[in-house]
Amino acid sequence: MPKHPPLSPIVAALPATVPFVGPEAQERDRGKPFRARLGANESSFGPSPRVVERMKAIAGEMWMYCDPDNHDLKLAAAAHLGISADNVVVGEGIDGLLGLVTRMYAGPDLAVVTSLGAYPTFNFHVAGTGGRLVTVPYEKDRESLDGLLAAVKRENAPLVYLSNPDNPMGSWWEAADINRFMEALPATTMLVLDEAYGELGPASALPAVDVSRPNLIRMRTFSKAYGLAGIRLGYAFGEAGVISDFEKIRNHYGVSRMAQEAGVTALADQDWLRAVVGKVEAGRKRIATIARDNGLTPLPSATNFVTVDCGRDGAFAAKIMQSLLSRDVFIRKPMAQGLDRCIRISVGLDHELDILAEELPGAVAAARGN
Repeated sequence: MPKHPPLSPIVAALPATVPFVGPEAQERDRGKPFRARLGANESSFGPSPRVVERMKAIAGEMWMYCDPDNHDLKLAAAAHLGISADNVVVGEGIDGLLGLVTRMYAGPDLAVVTSLGAYPTFNFHVAGTGGRLVTVPYEKDRESLDGLLAAVKRENAPLVYLSNPDNPMGSWWEAADINRFMEALPATTMLVLDEAYGELGPASALPAVDVSRPNLIRMRTFSKAYGLAGIRLGYAFGEAGVISDFEKIRNHYGVSRMAQEAGVTALADQDWLRAVVGKVEAGRKRIATIARDNGLTPLPSATNFVTVDCGRDGAFAAKIMQSLLSRDVFIRKPMAQGLDRCIRISVGLDHELDILAEELPGAVAAARGN
């Protein structure tokens, strides 16, 4: 006789893993905090002061449930994009929206295409549906559009994932290239275009907003440039019929009242967004300089982090990362073969980058055995 109720076959077959080990868990294991938090691609510059004031003002209203329709935020996001609210769905960050998309289009033994080493939370959700993940290697540190397209056609995949700009490499494709990729996709394949870093890269990387295509879902977040990673808020936009399908399965009370109000206020303060983008650009340049000063090669970035080629193999890059962690500097690194020669450093505040500049020489020396 079983000692507990059996899990569903899909969940029972899953390994006990999570996409990320957070810095908080690492700090608990270490017994002390990091001095520089440069690994989670957050915005150390925080949200707009107007957002902070609005959140303080409404804190006493949190006894009420949120608006399950996300009405005001949908209107604000739609106005920001120049589309109808019927073309927008709000969710608990892009991570939450990815969970919905995989439930909508993936399923047991269905092929789902992504890049090898791309955002692991998408893979996590695909596994939860029983989908069969098909991965395509990066090409010259960018997601391979030709490779993804070939895999979609070969596997007759109902779903393909592409991030632009990309995590973990910071690379990007121009809008014209993305448009050609979209045009070449089969009509039966849904493209999830993750634009979490879209505000931080060149405008030329973002295709024009077009909600007429029924096999495209584009996603944006408040976690990066808007400085609201802790509030868990994002939105997707696309053809109205596609967006309406989210209503069948989304958590209608999943986005808190506080998050909805924060999102509306954040979108209204584009001056703050522009200021943050400028600070991020300056931070990328400084990280690149620090890397070069230590004999490492920074890769071009359209995000709020810089991926740094350590010049050897994955084991050497891992030694540098571990040495920085032991020096209280939290960073991460790509893990897929070919990308694992790199470390990834988020833009932080000036004092955090001061710490990085102070500690990286010792970390590199230790990795080299000096």
